[in-house]
Amino acid sequence: MFYRTHVLVEMTSASLAFGSAQLKEALEREIERVGLQNEIKVLETGSFGAALPSPFAVVYPDNVVYAPLAIRDVRRVVEEHLLKGRVVQDLVFRGETERAVSEFFFPFPLAKEKRVVLRNSGFIDPLNIEDYIARDGYMALATALTEMKPEEVIDRVKRSGLLGRGGAGFPTGLKWEFTAQAKDEEKYIVCNADEGEPGTFKDRLILEGDPHSILEAMAIAGYAVGAHEGYVYVRAEYPQSIRHLEVAIQQAEEYGFLGDNILGTGFAFRVKVRKGAGAYVCGEETALLESIEGKRGDPRVKPPYPPQRGLWGKPTVINNVETLANIPPILLHGPDWFRSIGTPTCPGTKVFTLTGNVNNLGLIEVPMGITLRELVFEIGGGVRGGHALKLVQTGGPSGGTMTPDLLDVPMTFDVLTKYNSSLGSGALTVIDDTHCVVDVVKSFGEFFLHESCGKCTPCRIGNKRIVEILEAITEGKGKSEHLDELAFLGKHMKMTAFCGLGQAAPNPLLRCLAFFREEFEAHVKEKMCLAGVCSLKSPKKVRA
Repeated sequence: MFYRTHVLVEMTSASLAFGSAQLKEALEREIERVGLQNEIKVLETGSFGAALPSPFAVVYPDNVVYAPLAIRDVRRVVEEHLLKGRVVQDLVFRGETERAVSEFFFPFPLAKEKRVVLRNSGFIDPLNIEDYIARDGYMALATALTEMKPEEVIDRVKRSGLLGRGGAGFPTGLKWEFTAQAKDEEKYIVCNADEGEPGTFKDRLILEGDPHSILEAMAIAGYAVGAHEGYVYVRAEYPQSIRHLEVAIQQAEEYGFLGDNILGTGFAFRVKVRKGAGAYVCGEETALLESIEGKRGDPRVKPPYPPQRGLWGKPTVINNVETLANIPPILLHGPDWFRSIGTPTCPGTKVFTLTGNVNNLGLIEVPMGITLRELVFEIGGGVRGGHALKLVQTGGPSGGTMTPDLLDVPMTFDVLTKYNSSLGSGALTVIDDTHCVVDVVKSFGEFFLHESCGKCTPCRIGNKRIVEILEAITEGKGKSEHLDELAFLGKHMKMTAFCGLGQAAPNPLLRCLAFFREEFEAHVKEKMCLAGVCSLKSPKKVRA
């Protein structure tokens, strides 16, 4: 049926908490009351990217955003806008710029955004496979199965230069090639959808907004390497992601895109969802495999690596959600198109979650190589409340710390490594000058202490000792030798911890010790918190 207007309601986990489901029901009820049910359709969508006040509704193609839209105002929107064609101006979201959000937001990306991974998010109903098909969904899978040999698929991914978006940045095509070359008839494809890093929620929103893109990519990977079974490992705290995945799997099987004899080609591939129990360490690929197998999620000794010996001892491809979402567009548009985005050494886009003390929060996708200055002050709208920028934590707590003098550094895997930083999970936490660096580092340390699996002594004991020292410092019990001990602990954890998570845990500590030494020393020597956050004297109180 053709509808003249669609009303789009974002139904992410966060939006649901603010009442988006009730808003959708109220809109449908009022539309039916005025007899417009055959002209106007209310659609459930994934994340729009920008963090608009929830719950909200977008009237399309009018490009009018009502945010937040209270249930009591639904009748007025339906009667005035949808029935009579008069926009309810006092309910239109305008943001801090006093410009209507429709002027720069929907359905077009924000300035400097380039949507590849998020190409469908906010545009389609994630629970309707026909919406996905209408936007070239499963066309890449059909092309691979009917026109390409497995090695040609791998070659195209290799030539695209796609690097893993889970944090390590390993070449995706090379990982697929290793698995394809493994001499074993039984192989697996695993999607790592376990994101436990504070401030990180990109994978959740991708799954909630476009689950079919991940299933299509997994089937393509299975064909390329010779696997016939795949698993999506997603934490149980993501019920909306799980629901959308399970519905998508059922629909894909009904339409013949998953299961036996896919599209009549004889290729078979099935996908199962495995729920994680919320352990941060299960984001590490071998701990994830242990968890899927029903064991305690502890990391394995490497080598052997998963492409040779992974799930149940069989060759396994493990890719992050964001990595997989790039696969269908690469097959459809070609490696040269993908390489035209980003930088020569780091092509494509990167999805970031903007959090912290920044005006524009939410999910964004930009070309690789964009600078922090552009991300924070142009896309992010600058530091909230007019405060000065103190630091940006890139890639979550285990990523890296960037100070204002590094704002013009390009955001790519290779360049950030030179600054002892990383893209990591894609979280960008903006921290202003009202925060105490020692307190921030202590908070990160408490997270790592809580999430340590305890397998190795450096991580188990190192994190505990770091938190104990930082607690002493913030309580005015710090000693000068504590700073040297912190540096010693952090350095040796990086060298000796068993897995990548333990090795990355001291990153914010070491970076902040280097950049903000004077703050640590003020706590220790003068028993003063320069930001006035800790339970010590502050410069403000002294001046008063």
